[in-house]
Amino acid sequence: MGAADFRVDGRIFCTLAHAKKGYGNLMLTPEQQQMFVQDLPDVFIPVAGGWGRNGATHCVLANASEDILEGALRVAYKLRIEKNEKTRKPKAGRTKTKRAGNVRSKKKH
Repeated sequence: MGAADFRVDGRIFCTLAHAKKGYGNLMLTPEQQQMFVQDLPDVFIPVAGGWGRNGATHCVLANASEDILEGALRVAYKLRIEKNEKTRKPKAGRTKTKRAGNVRSKKKH
């Protein structure tokens, strides 16, 4: 807990949760992860378990150039924005209704 994370509208796209191990973490799609890992296996490693199967990817910071890291961060950031757009709930527009004022029911005695 307490690791640095990077967010868009409160949603994480990158963390430094494993910085002590020399990793940054990116939240990618499984397809994006596969491309990064294939192209640069010494820089990108799938996170173990379910998180990794869903696209969470370690970035070996010591092996990543500034350009590679910036490009990967941009991909994760863009994905987060796209996901946020898909899950954003439409704002419920308030409709104004006329109030009848102080209407009281009349009791029959």
